[in-house]
This record gives sequence, structure tokens and C-alpha cells, in this order.
Amino acid sequence: MVAMAAGLIGPSGVGAATAAKAAAKNDPCASKPSKFQQAQCRKFSASAPADEYFGKMKMSFLGINNTFRDETIMAGPYTIDNGIITKVTFADDAMRSWMAKYPNDPQLARTFYLGIIMFKKIYTQEYQDKAWDYMSLIQRKFPSTFFAKQVKKDVALGFTEHVIADALPCPTPLPPGVVPTLLPSAEPSPTPAPGRPKLAIIDQPCIKPTPTPSPTPFPTATPTLAPALPTNATPVPATPAPAGVTPAPSPSPSPR
Repeated sequence: MVAMAAGLIGPSGVGAATAAKAAAKNDPCASKPSKFQQAQCRKFSASAPADEYFGKMKMSFLGINNTFRDETIMAGPYTIDNGIITKVTFADDAMRSWMAKYPNDPQLARTFYLGIIMFKKIYTQEYQDKAWDYMSLIQRKFPSTFFAKQVKKDVALGFTEHVIADALPCPTPLPPGVVPTLLPSAEPSPTPAPGRPKLAIIDQPCIKPTPTPSPTPFPTATPTLAPALPTNATPVPATPAPAGVTPAPSPSPSPR
């Protein structure tokens, strides 16, 4: 019986057993009894620990998610606030560092989706392009997730980038009677490049020039005239000297 069993196994059976042991050594999850348990094991093996930190600001994946959520609320319908953009930039840097170290982390899909929602609210060219690029990335890298399917639906409905243009100085008013000459616009309407979304540029009100203050004149000293005596005024009599006191003589005029 032993000989028969040895004959049944043969060299090929020994090779298959050796290959199975090598596969189990390279993939610890291969020893799990079911395919579901193997898949769950691989997900956990590819996930970043909750106490690992990424990027310049050393943010955990929970901190990245919270930053995107909080700043989405702070932004309102849209924003170009530098304070919000700075926080989002640090979260984006940490997210990219996380993806570089754990490219197959299943939690990345959620974080990218939260980042896309935030980036779409920043009306600058850089972050509108970043939102579109991440929408393409999440569909390509995590196609079976809920977040990728939601992004695919949004793209099918149509996505337009919104950029707030820089405010320009208001034009100088023309003198009365002068008719303005209409010149053709130097910038044609933006046309999206192949594979890029539509672009809507939002103009801001022009900046009115600050009026130049007029110089303050220096005050001029005005001489004050003594009040003149009325013509019917009675002269005040001189006070007589007391008895026994000789009045001082009046000064004589100096010789010329």
C-alpha cells in the first residue's frame, strides 16, 4: 500500500506539494480555508495601520479624512480662501504619501472620494484639474467600489471645471462725448482639450482705483486787533499820590 501510494504521488505530486508550500510562504493568506477569508486577509495586509502617519504634517488616514470633511463644510458652495487651501494641500500631500506606501489599501477609495468633493469646491485651475485627475484615478484603480461607481455616475451627468478669474482694475472713464472703440477680445473662449472637461471662467467685479487724497492746506496766522475805545468813553482820572509821597518825574524826551 505504501508503495502504491508512493507510486500514485510520483514526482509531479511532490512538485505540486512543494509549490503549494512556497505559495503559502509568499502569501500568508493562501492558508485560509475559504476564498472570502483569503480576500479579507489580503485587504487587512494591504491596509495602513491607524497609528501610522504620512506627509509633511504626519497625518493619519483618519486625520486626512477629517480634514477633507471639515474643510468641505467650511468652504460652502465654493472657495478660494488661502487658509482652507493650505489645509487641503497638506491633506493631499499626506494622501499621496499614503498611496505610495500602501497602493492597494481599500480605504484609499473613500479618502480619494472625500478629496474629490473638496477639490471640486476650490475654484482655482490647479484644484479643478486635480479633482478631474482623481476622478479618473479612482475609476481606474478601484472600479468595483461604491465610490468609483458614484464618480462614474457624476462624470456621465457632466462635469464642468469652475475657475474664478483674477480681478482687474476698472477701466478709466472716457471724457464726455468720446465714443469707445470696440476691440476684438485677445483671449478666445476656452475650449477643453481632448479628454478634459468643460471649463467655465467666472469674472470678478473690477477693482476701483483708490482716490488720491487732496493735500491739507497749512493754516494762516490772522493777527488779532485790540478793541477800539468808543468815542464817548470818559477817560479814567489819574489816581492822586498819597500825602507825603513825591510823584516820580515823567521821563524827558531823548535828544535827537
